[in-house]
Amino acid sequence: MHRSSGNIHGAFLMMGTMAAYTLNDACMKGLAGQLPLFQSIFLRGILTTAILALLAWRLGAFRLRPGADQWRLAGLRAVAEAAAALFYFKALFNMPLVNVIAILQALPLAVTLGAALFLGERVGWRRLLAILIGFAGVMLIVRPGVEGFTVYSLYALASVGFVTLRDLLVRRMAPEMPSVLVALLTAAAVGLAGLAGVFFEEWQPLSGPSAGLLGLATAFIVAGSLLSVMMMRVGDIGVVTFFRYTSLVWALVLGYVFFAEWPDRLTVAGSSVVVATGLFTLYREIRGRRIMRRG
Repeated sequence: MHRSSGNIHGAFLMMGTMAAYTLNDACMKGLAGQLPLFQSIFLRGILTTAILALLAWRLGAFRLRPGADQWRLAGLRAVAEAAAALFYFKALFNMPLVNVIAILQALPLAVTLGAALFLGERVGWRRLLAILIGFAGVMLIVRPGVEGFTVYSLYALASVGFVTLRDLLVRRMAPEMPSVLVALLTAAAVGLAGLAGVFFEEWQPLSGPSAGLLGLATAFIVAGSLLSVMMMRVGDIGVVTFFRYTSLVWALVLGYVFFAEWPDRLTVAGSSVVVATGLFTLYREIRGRRIMRRG
């Protein structure tokens, strides 16, 4: 796949990933007050693991024999994802949806920096300018030390570090490591992490609405997990990761409609900046592809 084509493909995969993940977040947040945190994570983990295991079996993924190094990378990714999930949902259960999603927008900068430092990816001046503008937008959203930056904001920031590690590990995986197996290992690790915390909570009976939200969360996290692994295998990280910002649009809509939450003006302004930056990056890639075709 040509690099420019890969970037465009990766951008659309990223947008689909963010839609699925944010819808999952909204469902999980809806469980706050109905089910304890770790019980929610554990039950979702069971359902997600079962679905992904069935999918892997139907696709014949269990017959494949990736190398030991690929299993090691997948295992490390699963551990990083489990840690990220625990920090993230602790923040999500105690903060407005859009605030948590907004803090997570520091992730593209962290991933781009990590890719440059550890994977040797180059960043051109236009992309560098986009990063700087995007960083300014993130600062408008996060505003350390003021309202909205609580101890739970630190949990959200901790999840950023673990998700960065997760995404960089995927970039080192070989194509023969099936995406569905990577997602399966991740789901199992997150479910086990939830199980470990269940023993410190009081188990609550599962009501109809709770079961419905868990079912929807499972469907969205399965879709997001598969798209996430596929997405990180195409295009430049510095381009593709900007489209994580589309999750802000979903968070704004879902937070307002289902939780009566709306961010202040600076958060809206910062969100607008980072989304516009991502759209500009996509425009540059599409324009460059057309020029190459004409040449």
